[in-house]
Amino acid sequence: MSKFKTTELSDPQFEIGGLRFITVKTPNLKGRGDICVFVPEGEDLHDLPIVTLMHGVYGSAWIWAMKGGAAQTAERLIRENQIRAMVLAMPSDGLWGDGSAYMAHDGYDFEKWIAEDVTAAVRELIPQTSDQSPLFISGLSMGGFGALRVGAKYAKQYAGISAHSSITEIRQMKLFVVEPLDHYQQTARLDEDAFTAMVENRNDLPPLRFDCGSSDLLIDYNRQLHADLDKAGIAHTYEEFEGGHQWEYWQEHLVDTLLFFDRQI
Repeated sequence: MSKFKTTELSDPQFEIGGLRFITVKTPNLKGRGDICVFVPEGEDLHDLPIVTLMHGVYGSAWIWAMKGGAAQTAERLIRENQIRAMVLAMPSDGLWGDGSAYMAHDGYDFEKWIAEDVTAAVRELIPQTSDQSPLFISGLSMGGFGALRVGAKYAKQYAGISAHSSITEIRQMKLFVVEPLDHYQQTARLDEDAFTAMVENRNDLPPLRFDCGSSDLLIDYNRQLHADLDKAGIAHTYEEFEGGHQWEYWQEHLVDTLLFFDRQI
């Protein structure tokens, strides 16, 4: 039985490059949510890992595929036998304001949309996946914040967490959005940042990595998170590379995320 009141799945005859589109209606969004999905080609594919890729501010379900080249990157790594076949689930953030921050506020639960609905929709509608599919979570910028925080809060269901150029606490949203921070603080603690979520769930955390460009406006925040995690004795991998807060950086370093996830399987 479907978890959702209504579901829509794109028609295979019109799909290009392994990209499919899902729309489901969920109480967590008080309406419909979209997911762009990359499904690799091949016969007898089952129980494939599901990688949730979360976008940053201003974006939507299409952006990892159409600006990040995520499907082409995954397909190339699979073809070269650098990673095993895996499904990429690229949801919208709920399309609230300039960005929902993947938190519960304004009567919506954008966190549960990611942690519960996206996975359920993919498992229900993509036959190459199942309840046995390992789950991974990643994202960039605001999506990196979502990956770190949601991944930690739902640590038991994920086999790995990776993030790029991440916001590390909700106050940093003011660097990007016009909406007041009051919205994000309606139902969430102000101190419910990435580090707090990791400390509170430290006994269940899966393997964790994150990176940031050396010229990124968020570099100091990422360095501080790395230092805080080291001081707290929470195992993680942190890397810095050349680059800024831009798609060229995320296109390149999505490879690091997919290779990292493959090693956890």
